[in-house]
Amino acid sequence: MGSTDSRMPGQGYHLNYLMGNVPARVFGLFWMPETWEGEKMTASAMQTPVPELGRLLKHWRQVQGLSQLDLALEAGSSARHLSFIETGRSQPSREMVLRLGEALELPLRERNRLLGAAGYTAAYGARSLEDAEFDKVREALDFMLRQQEPFPAIVMNRVFDVLMINRAGALMLEMLGLRAGAVKGPPNILRLTLHPDGLRRVLRDWEQAAAHLVERAHRQLKGATENDPLRQLLAEVLDYPGVPESFAVENPSADALPVLPLEFLLEGETLSWITTVASFGTPQDVTAEEIMVESFFPANAQTEKLVRARMAAAGD
Repeated sequence: MGSTDSRMPGQGYHLNYLMGNVPARVFGLFWMPETWEGEKMTASAMQTPVPELGRLLKHWRQVQGLSQLDLALEAGSSARHLSFIETGRSQPSREMVLRLGEALELPLRERNRLLGAAGYTAAYGARSLEDAEFDKVREALDFMLRQQEPFPAIVMNRVFDVLMINRAGALMLEMLGLRAGAVKGPPNILRLTLHPDGLRRVLRDWEQAAAHLVERAHRQLKGATENDPLRQLLAEVLDYPGVPESFAVENPSADALPVLPLEFLLEGETLSWITTVASFGTPQDVTAEEIMVESFFPANAQTEKLVRARMAAAGD
């Protein structure tokens, strides 16, 4: 079968976030979510007083469980100098801020935030996935999606928006009959999983599977601010009817199993999957760092046989 262009022109593709109107035959369907207000470093952020840097450093030190001496040693500095930076008595160089961000093992987005708080410009871009400089990244993602056929694969960002999906993934969701009122923007896996009209209807052991996904979101929110888009999204989905109150609190035991099978009920049959999540190994851009590729693999021979037959019937 010949390859097709995986990108949809323009932005703001209108579709149901529960995937109701996703074309099942389009490989590598591509969405661009709207950029949230904090996505780019603003001029006002660059003028933030240095004490804000001290507040951020202290916050992340505590999140990581580090003393001033611990962090200073990791960054090749002294506890005295770090103390002066945190209290605003010393202005760190750009290089020192970058070393501190690296020593704290911060995401690139948060390293940019440290730089902004110190009065410096961002070191890492946050380009759109449609940007020309992302051509090779998109090619790699397209290749991964194509190679995963006839089994599903999706590309997500940090807030679990689905940016790309292969034909098998779109077909599986269509088979599961996920339809609801149309909304603007890309499908979102958190909404899809926790919404009463979403996967809850067809996912065996829904509560266990949903708890696993919510725990992933909690981990990604480690140290995040209150206005973080993922935190706001998590608050939204936790307010859905029937979502256990215990989901609001981080629970590492939710990930106690080495692999959690996902079992979907389909017309008297059970589709059983295990999944892997991949990311780019050496990202130098915020968008690239936050991309996740989730691939689905049949957990048994029955699932593999059923899915191959459905894909063949769909014209694979």
